[in-house]
Amino acid sequence: MSDPDRKKIELPANISIRDFAQIIEISPIQIIKKLMANGVMASINQAIDYDTAAILADEMGFEATLENQEAPVEKETGNVPLWRQMIAGENEASLTPRPPVVTILGHVDHGKTSLLDAIRDADVAAGEAGGITQHIGAYQVELKGRQITFLDTPGHAAFTAMRSRGAQGADIVILVIAADDGVMPQTKEAIAHAKAARVPIIVALNKVDKPNSNPDRVKKQLGENDLMPDDWGGNTMVIPVSAKQKQGIEDLLEAILLVADNTDIRANPKGAVIGTVIEAELDKSKGPVATLLVQNGTLNTGDIVVAGNTYGRLRALFDFRGRKVQKAGPSIPVSVMGLSELPSAGDVFKVVGSEKEARQAILERQEANKKQTSAAKKITLEELFSKIKAGEAKELNFILKADVQGSLEPILNEINNLGKGEIRINILYAETGNISENDVLLASASQAIIVGFSVQADVAARRLADTEGVSIRLYDIIYRLIEDVEKALKGMLAPEYTEKAIGKAVVLQVFSLSKGTKIAGCRVTEGEVRRNGKIRVTREKDIVYEGEVSSLKHEKEDVREIRTGFECGIGLKNFSDVQVGDVIECYLLEKTEIE
Repeated sequence: MSDPDRKKIELPANISIRDFAQIIEISPIQIIKKLMANGVMASINQAIDYDTAAILADEMGFEATLENQEAPVEKETGNVPLWRQMIAGENEASLTPRPPVVTILGHVDHGKTSLLDAIRDADVAAGEAGGITQHIGAYQVELKGRQITFLDTPGHAAFTAMRSRGAQGADIVILVIAADDGVMPQTKEAIAHAKAARVPIIVALNKVDKPNSNPDRVKKQLGENDLMPDDWGGNTMVIPVSAKQKQGIEDLLEAILLVADNTDIRANPKGAVIGTVIEAELDKSKGPVATLLVQNGTLNTGDIVVAGNTYGRLRALFDFRGRKVQKAGPSIPVSVMGLSELPSAGDVFKVVGSEKEARQAILERQEANKKQTSAAKKITLEELFSKIKAGEAKELNFILKADVQGSLEPILNEINNLGKGEIRINILYAETGNISENDVLLASASQAIIVGFSVQADVAARRLADTEGVSIRLYDIIYRLIEDVEKALKGMLAPEYTEKAIGKAVVLQVFSLSKGTKIAGCRVTEGEVRRNGKIRVTREKDIVYEGEVSSLKHEKEDVREIRTGFECGIGLKNFSDVQVGDVIECYLLEKTEIE
């Protein structure tokens, strides 16, 4: 039973010690001391889970409850995984599990390519003679009778470039971190890109065989970047591996299958054929050759495919080992021949019934692209208001760059403090240094705004920002930066209205007109009834109608208002069940000014 004297607070599923301290208005040092007393070593930026925070809150006289947070994929429009969009029209009974599609991200030299090679070699050694004879940008491995598809295009730039074209090829991201090096700037970028895509992350802790490896330090750094390891009470699986020694590979594959089971990745093999172009190249003897990843339906030789702004009848399909196949189901990558031109990586493809239909689809896409290009303009703080009003977004995405760490942290705290209302602020990536092309790519794929404090955007980044329609805002004074964000949030919030009662009337008689329409003969007993007012009809204590006035008459004449003591006829829009004795309340909705 709750104690009425204890202050109630709401906490998210995970919260940093710094933010928790601010909520309960206590020094972070005291919290760290309490954690240390219980054998938990923590830093001020480290995240703790709800259960830990609730215990601490209880000890300090607070009653904590878990915030009612919706799942991100349901809440964030535009961030719904591609496969969910593709199966939206499919019959639930026709959906079956499909192999997960995995991509590998991480810092340069941390072993992304070596890990891919180790996974591939382990699968070949498992009994597939001959090895992989051609590179098609994707391949499959098998574990305990289950398939896993890997995209052989490591790097978050390629991953985000695909997202910026509307595709999301991967279901799961493997984040490779060297155990002897830890979380580096590119690691943080990769985390930001994966989180922006709403894709589950598994950490492959590579190079654990090296004598100077320090897994605990890496786990601490992961916690500071909102990826709390599962063995520390979080939700992120951290798998120790050695790509060089080929250790832990099977554990990593099992972790992928476990996450896939929890993610409920499905498709309809007999449904509409849709997927993503992984890569494409011009072969001297074969012509345009593209690698397609099927994500719903089954692709067959002879199908007519529209990919981006090109189409063609597929003459041949090859699997990742170079073997000719007749068909490919969900999550299977195939190299195809027959397209008239080269599509772009990240283009979404679909199968159509005829070449005429394909040409029509191309024309429609080209027309849509022209309109989009002619109307292209930057996503600005001001323009996001229309998206909010249309219900297209409920959060404001930011990428924050600052000159030094001493500037970055206070700006982060101030912005996060602003985003506690109806519109959520989502800092996708915050780091020191000038604004780069990678920042612009992430902003483009995530509909984000780049905010810089005492930094510059390099020439290549500015050029890309103009092309992609990304807004870059630079500031030299912190309070102006915060002020602009605050103004944007106030403008974006759905306006609040309060009721202002202006009058009451009592129904004395009901008149029936043609087509079932009824008019309430009333006497105004308080204030006035207005033609443009809102109406509420109460019968005894029950509200039987809320709506608008369709007509207001006084002695057969249309009027705008009727005052106390006068009689009138009131017609109610879409309501004919009015009865003698009903009370009609008239009120106005007034917009509440935001302070």
